[in-house]
Amino acid sequence: MTTKTILLTETGTIARITLNRPDRLNSFTRQMHAELAVALDSVADARVIVITGAGRGFCAGQDLNDRAVAPGEPVDLGATVDESWNPLIRRLASMPQPVIARVNGVAAGAGANIALACDLVVAARSAKFIQSFAALGLIPDSGGSWHLPRLVGQARALGLALTGEPLSAGTAADWGLIWKCVDDDALDAEVDALAARIASLPPLGLAAIKSIIRTTGSRTLDEELDVQRDEMRRLGFTRDYREGVAAFLEKRPANFEGR
Repeated sequence: MTTKTILLTETGTIARITLNRPDRLNSFTRQMHAELAVALDSVADARVIVITGAGRGFCAGQDLNDRAVAPGEPVDLGATVDESWNPLIRRLASMPQPVIARVNGVAAGAGANIALACDLVVAARSAKFIQSFAALGLIPDSGGSWHLPRLVGQARALGLALTGEPLSAGTAADWGLIWKCVDDDALDAEVDALAARIASLPPLGLAAIKSIIRTTGSRTLDEELDVQRDEMRRLGFTRDYREGVAAFLEKRPANFEGR
């Protein structure tokens, strides 16, 4: 599938979505939001989704030229967030497949927060994460104000948000903001190997891991233990669990079907 702003390729059970406006650092327009939603609809059967950007950047957030208002005119930014950005962040968080962000360059504003909304972030060493909202008198939207303090703590979250200082991929990894930073020329191999490894695992279990970890903050320890019990019971009755045990005992590769 190829549209004006989105490239989609599928290899086996791995789907790769590329934001394709390299001349604008893959900044989002309304059309791009719509085409990305269609792409995500079309990969429902994929076991792993990789999101990346074309050219030298990952994503520069909102394309300010797409608002169709003259400089200085008021604009309802809440409508843009409500119609486009919030649905995207909610979708990345709730879809059952693990989503990997392959950050190949600058990730700024909402573009940085799209990456943080993914389940795993692998960034090239030259990449930078920039919370560029304060310079415009705005707040870190697209989940930024939620993800940042949970990932790096309040002090660092405030520092990033208040100053807009670019954060290198290496420091982002050291702080726990992202999963891994690798040399630029190793990015493709690292992401491909990670996606292949995850795609080989039982998809029902992966979906459960994603769901329970993403929602654990809303539960007490007692509630969490009950959820763990219920999920272990459910997953223990799946064919994939039986296949995994059999493959381990028989010393052979497992063939997981998602059932």
